[in-house]
Order: sequence, then structure tokens, then C-alpha cells
Amino acid sequence: MAFFGSTGSGESLFKNPMGLDYDYQPKLVKYREVEMRQVAAAMRPLFQKRSGRNVFVFGPSGVGKTAAVRNLLLELEQETDEIMPFYINCWKNDTTFKMLLEMCSVINYKFTQNKRGDELFEIVKKDINKKAAVFVFDEVDKIDDVDFLYNVVEEVFNKSIILITNHKDWIADLDTRIKSRLTAEVLEFKPYNLTETRGVLQQRMEFVFAPGVWEPDAFEAVVQKAFSMQDIRSGLYLMKEAANTAEERNSRKVTAADVAAAIKKLEEFSIKKTEELEDETRFILNIVKKNSGRKIGEIYEAYKEAGGSMVYKTFQRRIAKLEEDRFISAERVVGGSEGSTTILKFGQEKKLTEF
Repeated sequence: MAFFGSTGSGESLFKNPMGLDYDYQPKLVKYREVEMRQVAAAMRPLFQKRSGRNVFVFGPSGVGKTAAVRNLLLELEQETDEIMPFYINCWKNDTTFKMLLEMCSVINYKFTQNKRGDELFEIVKKDINKKAAVFVFDEVDKIDDVDFLYNVVEEVFNKSIILITNHKDWIADLDTRIKSRLTAEVLEFKPYNLTETRGVLQQRMEFVFAPGVWEPDAFEAVVQKAFSMQDIRSGLYLMKEAANTAEERNSRKVTAADVAAAIKKLEEFSIKKTEELEDETRFILNIVKKNSGRKIGEIYEAYKEAGGSMVYKTFQRRIAKLEEDRFISAERVVGGSEGSTTILKFGQEKKLTEF
């Protein structure tokens, strides 16, 4: 039986498929000029051999935080060799040692075997202090040990530090001695409105596909879904999956039916099943379920009473991940007789088509 007999017999609908990858870096980050200008201004003193400013960047997933900052790093590399750009994804590099190995790679230092973290930092620091540096720590909330920030702030001379996270409250919980030295500006990336969502996806569509591949109503269905989820990445996923579906049926057009089929797959794309959660995270979810509607501090106490062993900050990170994966909702209540707090509510698993 020939399963691949027709492979290559027709021209692909995709002309630049990499444009739908989440880590693809567009030359122009639409609708983020104001935010990019603020981050660039924080870096600009480095060109005068002075230390730059630090920026804390926050906002939900899929609103262009990483793309905007990485675009600036690319421009920085083209502009000068005297400012060293370090981009560290803290999800992939979640310990100080891993981050230092990444920095060693940037400065092209290869003799890292059998060296301790403090030795590597001395090597990196010595190299950086001959010039200047921009440090971008993306998804910074994913690391347990933030002492590295203290060392960077104190021992690297001319630098700007950009911290990126989905969670506004992360910096509030940062150790006081680090926070006071960072004195970071706060920059919020708000979700794209409907017009902006359409514009960003239009830009990608024109880059990835030949003209006329997409039926107008099919593209609009993608726009509406991505806007309702407030996440551009969901729109990229839908465009990719819908076009794959069209190709599988040997169509030269992507239709609304193809998009509808792609939407059904969104559950696999964004939401984990409860049974796929790691044991301790599932345990925490069950505690939230039993105490839905209570304050996070009270739920943490219930977690401890039930035998949980995590420290509070680690517990908070697990809660943030459960919220991000839409297993629970977290309502921040500012002020009040007891100060600011967070109310946690258990939410039954939803299909993304229900949002």
C-alpha cells in the first residue's frame, strides 16, 4: 500500500512556514512601538559607557513581550559590538548554573567542565566588564534561586537588566535587598485589541502564505478566536493547523471548515489533562478544589495541613502555573482591611472552544 504516493505532487500552501513558529522573530513587531521605545531608552545610556536602567516587563502570554525585546537585542547586535546581549530563557535554564553556562556560550568560553558556578560567574563578569551588557531574563518566575540577580546588579558595571514574566506580582515578592538595588521600571504589555490582533495575524499570513490561499471568512474566524483568547500564539496555531487540513484534502484554499477543525484541536495545544499533571501539582489542585473561593494564604495552610512540604514561594509558582493552564482562576484583591490578597477558585477543565 502506498501511503506517500502523492507526496510532493502539488505545491505547498506554505511559502515560509517558519513564520508560524512561536520563536520566529519578525522584522517588525507591530503595535509595540511604544513599549519598545521605553525598553530602548533604558538601554541607551550603555552607548555612552554608562550603566543603563532596568525594566520589569509583564503581561499575559501571547502579547508580544518576548518578540519585542528580542527584536531590540537583534538591533543592538547590528548597531555595536561594545554591548553584549544575553537572552536567557529561565524555563529552559532554571538554575543559576544553567544560566551561567548559557552566558559562557554567548562569550564563547568553552572550558566549563569541572568548574563551579562562582568560578564561571567570575569568568563571565571579567569579560563583560570590559564592555557593557544587556541581560534579558525571560520567564524569570520559573527559577527558584534569584540570588544571581544580586550578583549581576552588584558586580557587573555597565548593564541593563530586563525581566520578563506573565505575572505582575512576581517582583513584589522579590527579596527586598535585590528589589531595592534593581529599582526596575515597570512596563505592562496589554492584550492586543481586535484591530491589532487582526493586524498581527495579517502580517504573518502574508509572510507565510501565497496571496489568495485564505478565504476571508476563514481568516476572520482565526482572528476572532485569537482575540477571544487574547493570545496571538493561538492564532498562529490555528493558521498552521487549518492550512495543514486544507493540504491533506488537496485543496488550494483554506476554508472556514478547515479553521473549525483546527479549533477542535486547540484543547491539545493549550490545556493539559488533569491526569497529565505532575503528582504534587495535582495534589495542590485538589486542595484548591476543596477550598475554592478562599484566600491563597488559607489554601496554603490547608495544603500544609494535608501534608504538603513546599515553601510558600514554590507553592505560589505552582498556583501560577495552574492558573496559566486554566485549571483555576486567581482574583487579585487590592487593599481592604487585610491588605492585598488573592482569591483562588477551582474551575472545571474547559475546552478552549468554550472560551
